[in-house]
Amino acid sequence: MRARKLRAGSALLVAVALGLAGGTAPASAADYERLLNGTFSAGTFDPWWAGSGTTGHVTGGEFCTDVPGGTANGYDALSGQNGVPFEAGQQYTLTFDAHATTAQQISAVAGEAVSPYRQISRTDLTVTPATQHYTVTFTSTLDFPAAGNGQLAFWFGGQAAANTVCLDNISLIGGVVPPGGLPPTSGIRVNQESYAPGLPKRVTLISDSTAAQTWTLKNSAGTAVATGQTRPRGADAASGENVHEIDFSAYDTVGTGYTLSVGSETSFPFDISTAGPQKLRYDSLAFFYHQRSGIAIDAAYVGAAYARPAGHINVAPNQGDDNVPCRSDLNCGYTLDVRGGWYDAGDHGKYVVNGGIAAWELLDEYERAVRLGDASAFGDGKLAIPERANGVPDLLDEARWEVDFLLSMQVPDGKPNAGMVHHKIHDAQWTSLPTRPDQDSQPRRLSPPSTAATLNMAAVAAQASRLWRTVDPAYSAKLLAASEKAYAAAKANPAVLADPNDGTGGGTYSDNTVTDEFYWAAAELFATTGKSAYRTDVTGSALYRGKSFTTHGFDWASTGALGDITLALVPTDLPAADVTAIRTAITTTADSHLAQLATMGYPAPYRTADGSYEWGSNGLVANNGVVLALAYDFTKQDKYRDGAFAAMDYLLGRNPANYSYVSGHGDQPVRNVHHRFWAHELDASLPTAPPGALSGGPNSGLQDPTAARLLTGCAPQRCFVDDIQAYSVNEVAINWNSALAWLSGWVAEKTSSTVDTTAPVAPGTPAVSAVTSGGATVTWPAATDPESGVKNYDVVRVAGSARTVLATVTGTTATLTGLSPSTAYTVVVVARNGAGLTSADSPSAQFTTQPATPAGGCAVTYSANTWNGGFTAAVTVKNTGTTAWTNWKLGFTFPGTQKVTQGWSATWAQSGAAVTAASLPWNGALAPGQSASIGFNGSYTGTNANPAAFSVDGRACG
Repeated sequence: MRARKLRAGSALLVAVALGLAGGTAPASAADYERLLNGTFSAGTFDPWWAGSGTTGHVTGGEFCTDVPGGTANGYDALSGQNGVPFEAGQQYTLTFDAHATTAQQISAVAGEAVSPYRQISRTDLTVTPATQHYTVTFTSTLDFPAAGNGQLAFWFGGQAAANTVCLDNISLIGGVVPPGGLPPTSGIRVNQESYAPGLPKRVTLISDSTAAQTWTLKNSAGTAVATGQTRPRGADAASGENVHEIDFSAYDTVGTGYTLSVGSETSFPFDISTAGPQKLRYDSLAFFYHQRSGIAIDAAYVGAAYARPAGHINVAPNQGDDNVPCRSDLNCGYTLDVRGGWYDAGDHGKYVVNGGIAAWELLDEYERAVRLGDASAFGDGKLAIPERANGVPDLLDEARWEVDFLLSMQVPDGKPNAGMVHHKIHDAQWTSLPTRPDQDSQPRRLSPPSTAATLNMAAVAAQASRLWRTVDPAYSAKLLAASEKAYAAAKANPAVLADPNDGTGGGTYSDNTVTDEFYWAAAELFATTGKSAYRTDVTGSALYRGKSFTTHGFDWASTGALGDITLALVPTDLPAADVTAIRTAITTTADSHLAQLATMGYPAPYRTADGSYEWGSNGLVANNGVVLALAYDFTKQDKYRDGAFAAMDYLLGRNPANYSYVSGHGDQPVRNVHHRFWAHELDASLPTAPPGALSGGPNSGLQDPTAARLLTGCAPQRCFVDDIQAYSVNEVAINWNSALAWLSGWVAEKTSSTVDTTAPVAPGTPAVSAVTSGGATVTWPAATDPESGVKNYDVVRVAGSARTVLATVTGTTATLTGLSPSTAYTVVVVARNGAGLTSADSPSAQFTTQPATPAGGCAVTYSANTWNGGFTAAVTVKNTGTTAWTNWKLGFTFPGTQKVTQGWSATWAQSGAAVTAASLPWNGALAPGQSASIGFNGSYTGTNANPAAFSVDGRACG
């Protein structure tokens, strides 16, 4: 996985909560290097800093400081490095090379970075124009933990004239505590939240023993309730430990506060319960409300500690997101109102390519639940958000906050590159920690459009259009129009790549390959519209049929798998064999994950070519958990379900760091994530991370000064520290949390707290209106179901003992079509809950359809090409009247079991046997004598007879 962002660290590095290096400290000093970047070989002096009034730069491979003249004290002009660990009573040797333009005195000072600025050692030296090598030896009188307030500084002030002093090859050797600090708090690693009844319950023990050990499970009262033998596994490469496995799956008694012990080791407490996953499902989604830009975060939804004013709405000191110009070097000639959206991570940037995958994953979580699971869990009123009572599923409401932002980043009509989408918007310079969003005074700037950003917006807008089609048709149409415009613009500009050097004030998110984004966007547009052009782009792609699925996993820079997940979920007219191939690619990848998990001491579905862990590894673990979950959805094989749960175990504490990587969940959760508002570690008046935020997790690259200082030499899964300054391992991001939200929602669904055996209460008496010769509208009072919620309703015709479902809807109104003229109908309504149970019949309602309208004004031809179990129908609608049509709606009733599976050139809908096809904007206008050709693919059982009669706009056709 490519790093999400790289940036300069801040000058002050503060306390670390818990070190992670294992083992006992050596009895005598080793050659532990305590400084970072002492050779400046990479051309940067980070994490060294130059003090106020001075200017630091790397010249000729040396760290040079331009020093002003006329200062009174040595410390009036200085440079240094913070977070240097010192141990009282231990000896240190400082060596460095130095020279200056003009000879002068400098001081090498070891001590404290904050008030009262206590000193450990000060050595005054003279530097000359000739480079000299210096050695200083001292014994520390103070204790500063790793990444604490220890400091090494060079004082240059107190000189009359300006000067330039250059340093190189700076080294500080000493101390006996290895980098990383203290050993972990427990040698037994569990899912610190909960294990699900009826599912595997596995734990990791650190032990060098080659013999099985006895484990004991105790309840909250300390009473032993189960015991068994560990399974030695030996050396584990990813953790660098020797481990055993504990399996207590046979114990299923629901309870809280269980612990496991082996010898003197005792685990953190955990539950056997379904409550934890249910809470995490909503906490992980609450993250996105917390991250909203452009709206006050209300205590009514998050509590007083996390409430804050709206950020970036043009209230001082903000400069606002309502009128944002392009970067000064672009001269785009316009500004955009890009308020709203989610802050990407711990900074205040908003990035289309990361917002794209995050919004998609939330929308896919909903779409998957609608098609394969229980969408009632995400219905109106389920999330703590302001929109919770607007009649729209809350998960769609939350996603819309980002989707609307993505649309706002599109280049306006009439401007160069119209239809393309700007890559990102963020501060002109990085803000410091902490900075609450409403206190951010930096100017905001748009980066140039990119092909990747344009395709992200096209994909997500097409997906959202599909999901909003019945919720808000006007909004759905707006989304589709923006999506199609963006896709066309991307095809016209297929290689406009984001600048990898555009990393000042925000992450670069550069991506040199956009083949995957093209495939993803085409798949979403095809699934939404069925248009042949998008179908061609999908089937003609080298990524077609699941080629994007790998054991590394999908992320913001690798999005081809997102298109395939949609094609595996959403019915289209693709050949069944091709859809099967996509699902097989998912299960094959899942099988590879399972094979890997079986070899790991701390099972996590994560793999790189060299075994290292990368920036945002936890996000990839969660996304690979999604693949395992989908494999279970498609096959119902328990092994895939168990693999997905194992991924969650890892994230919630069964890992070498011994942390739950999800804040607020588990006994040792991350608290000090890298974030500008959740910054309690730096400012006690600010909160720690709220429940449900996923830390980025282990990163072998150690791409920030704090991680580099604390974790040098770490085994891949141990490269983690819970410190706000360690942004390369402990930042949060919307794309990682969207992966957690998807996976935790699925896990919650599979650990439903109770088995619902109670049917819904019957709906109220239906009312019938708008009766025509072929249709009617039926409305009824809602049913209730407190356990699993009402999922949908059937409107049923009752004729003696015969019952026919006329319509199935999710709301409390159904429009019936395809009825017979001059016919009496008796209808009842039946409710169905999330567990699939149906209610008793509602009271009945009776009505009689109007007489048939004489044929005339329209003609319909219908032909079907039938194969085993399926068919393709070609339909022609002709205006045979004397008046032009501006739009039209075809209706007919299947005589058998036929179902429309995918239609084109019209908006197709089916309720029971009744089918309608409404014209599209481009074929609705038909002058007398003109016709429109439309069609669909269908399925059937038995026989496939043609419909007997057709109507247009309710009038029977000849």
